[in-house]
Amino acid sequence: MLYSGHCHCGAVQFTVEAAEDLVCQDCNCSICQMTGYLHLIVPKTAFRLTRGEEALAIYTFNTGVAKHYFCRFCGIKSFYVPRSNPDGYDINIRCLDPVPEKLTIEAFDGQNWEEHAHELRHLSKGANAN
Repeated sequence: MLYSGHCHCGAVQFTVEAAEDLVCQDCNCSICQMTGYLHLIVPKTAFRLTRGEEALAIYTFNTGVAKHYFCRFCGIKSFYVPRSNPDGYDINIRCLDPVPEKLTIEAFDGQNWEEHAHELRHLSKGANAN
């Protein structure tokens, strides 16, 4: 399926190709816990930014590998390049319009990231994409 998404103000818009029955991760790391981010990791080929490249700002921390893109107007992080899957994009399910009804949420232990990151690596290889 092709999903559409955007930031709060609409300056940043995108499409993502993924399965109809989505599986996403609810991470308990410091940044995800504070923002309420629900993760859908897809291959880079499944994501397309359709509007707002100029509206994006980037935040990095710790190792600097993850690239957290957010709208510089409304502050919403709709997607980012995750450290666990630098060959993919991580989409915030809550930024899809509408939020899919067929959704399975799995807990992910991001507080112990080094021990569990390998559990996500297959996702940017197409597990959620059609």
